[in-house]
Amino acid sequence: MAHVFENYRNDYHKSADMDQNLKFKMKYKKLKRLVKNTVLENAALCDQVAQMQENLVIVKAERLFLLRKLCQLQGETDIASIATKVQNNNLNTSLIDCDSGTTKRCTKKRNATDNTNSTGDSNAYKGKTKRCGKIPKRLVQLIPLDIHGRPLFPISLGDLTVYSLGEVVSDRPAYHTEELIYPVGYCSTRVYASLKNVQTTSLYTCKILDGGAKPRFEIVSDSDLNQPLVGSSPDECHSRLLAAISPLLCNVPPKGANFFGISHPTIQNLIQSSPGTRKLPLYKPQRFEVSKSLPGENDGSPIPEKETDPGINFHALHRTFALNSYRIKQEPIEHDLRVLHDLA
Repeated sequence: MAHVFENYRNDYHKSADMDQNLKFKMKYKKLKRLVKNTVLENAALCDQVAQMQENLVIVKAERLFLLRKLCQLQGETDIASIATKVQNNNLNTSLIDCDSGTTKRCTKKRNATDNTNSTGDSNAYKGKTKRCGKIPKRLVQLIPLDIHGRPLFPISLGDLTVYSLGEVVSDRPAYHTEELIYPVGYCSTRVYASLKNVQTTSLYTCKILDGGAKPRFEIVSDSDLNQPLVGSSPDECHSRLLAAISPLLCNVPPKGANFFGISHPTIQNLIQSSPGTRKLPLYKPQRFEVSKSLPGENDGSPIPEKETDPGINFHALHRTFALNSYRIKQEPIEHDLRVLHDLA
């Protein structure tokens, strides 16, 4: 009897051990399954993070492109100025909201004191503030840009074609004025009357070179490449061109900046957006606005060169002297007859 009980006891303990081993085996399989799922989930998250980083790089590039395009369209001098405006917009608005009550009270007190002192001075002060707050905007044309927001050359603007904007020189004051910038390496071409025959056209290449303390302006005709017309200013260069075409054109006022194209709103906007412009001590930044009309439309066209300017436009030159010939038929004048004979 004792032997049977001993066998039953041993079988019971064996079955209990087997159940316990089976229980731990099930827990092991469950933990193994959890670890496997965790590893797979971690790998999927790593792939998602890598994809988000790639998308972030693409979005940053697109944001930079949009900032540069916005800089060109709105006529800002630098992309950093737009970025700082965007970053400080909320701070400025909060500061204005906080100080609005105090500023209103200060302005009321100031107006009260001004009115008690003299009404004429206050009116003059108000007129000055209104005039200083408005700066006229100039119209610019839309030009093709690359994926980085840089203009595609050559830039064709009627008779003017620009091949290079050059580099802004900020350490020499002679390379800019209050209205214009003379970038070194600037190159453009323009169609105008030929040096050899006034009735035919010629292609003139205009360049701005590094001349040391002062810039060097050159105009070279395709009919005479060995004799460039050199000057220390655009007007000097343009006046020499008019005198070389005909001595009778010396009476035409020179407009070298228009002939070179550096005063064209579209080109001036691009030059103003170049690096180093903010370091210029004399230059006053201009405000530009994109023209809503197409470049080929006449109404609202942003082309600054007037079609009636004989010093820039070839057809305007001949229209002017054709009008003089009509006047000569009515009232012959010896000077006008000589002009018509020389140009014919």
